[in-house]
Parts: sequence; structure tokens; C-alpha cells
Amino acid sequence: MKKWFSDYYIHIKITRERSSKLGDYRKLPDNSHEITINSTLSPQLFFFVLTHELAHLIAFEKFGRRISPHGNEWKTTFREMLLESLGVYEEELKPIITKFSRSPKANFMASPDLVKFFHAGNTEDNVCYIEEIEKGDFFVYQNQKYLQEGLIKKNYLCKNLVTGRKYSFKPLARVEKCM
Repeated sequence: MKKWFSDYYIHIKITRERSSKLGDYRKLPDNSHEITINSTLSPQLFFFVLTHELAHLIAFEKFGRRISPHGNEWKTTFREMLLESLGVYEEELKPIITKFSRSPKANFMASPDLVKFFHAGNTEDNVCYIEEIEKGDFFVYQNQKYLQEGLIKKNYLCKNLVTGRKYSFKPLARVEKCM
């Protein structure tokens, strides 16, 4: 893993929690690199996100800036890095990381196994995945109340009770059940 860092000048910034992303990579005008990672992540998720962002850096440096950010070059690089670093993870996480590495996704939320592993032990009152909310039940998401109207393909159609607008929620969106 030392080789991941040794050839590059990297600024790693630990940021406040961002709901839109866990981490970010960019090349700076002085040709150094900046990686930001949310401060609220568990150590294993922090390392997973760091690996994801470093894979961007290494793929861009190896294959050029014109590659797709989450294209084949990045996937190959990320896969190799995940497998190379398996020893860092807890035993019960290793098979999940191995499975994920077969076809890495841009967002770990696309992997139900990873999401459930990293959210295990998060026992906030009434917090669950939207896939656990029954059709016709109410829930709160980001301080807004919704009605779960049913499944459309793989996502859940939900109506915002204040605005009347309808939204599509991924099955592993974390919401608060209304009692």
C-alpha cells in the first residue's frame, strides 16, 4: 500500500459530514492531488473511501485524464487495490469486499451487502431502510414526511406530503419510520 502514496504529492483533507458524498478526488493546478473524506466515517469505511479516491488518482495518472471517472480503467485499478488491501478489513467484511471487487461500482450504496455491513450497529430509533417500509406507510426523510406508494422497477415511489411531489427512493435509503 506504500506504493499508493509514494509517487504522488497528496493533500488529504478530513471534512465535515456531507450527505451528498463520502469522499472526493481532484487534481490541483500545481499538479498535486487533493482527496477529501468525511470525518464521520467508521475506520473501515474511511479506508474503503480512501481506496476509492486513490484509485481515481492512480488511474488518471496511469491512463491519462481523458478516461471516464468510473470507467474500466478506474474499475480495474480499484479492484486491484481492494484485493491488495483485504488484510486491513475485519474478517466478516473480507468476503463482501471480495464480491464487490468483481465489479466495483462508483457508489458503495449500489452494494446492499456493503451498505448493510457499514450501517450495522447504527441503531437510531425508528431508522430503517425504505425497503422495510410497507406500501401505504408514512416515513420521514431529511425532515420531510412521505407516503410510500409502491415499487417501480427497483426503486420506491414516494409522495412528499407537504409539496405533493413524487420521488424515487433507492431500496437502501435510510429513513425514519412514523409510528
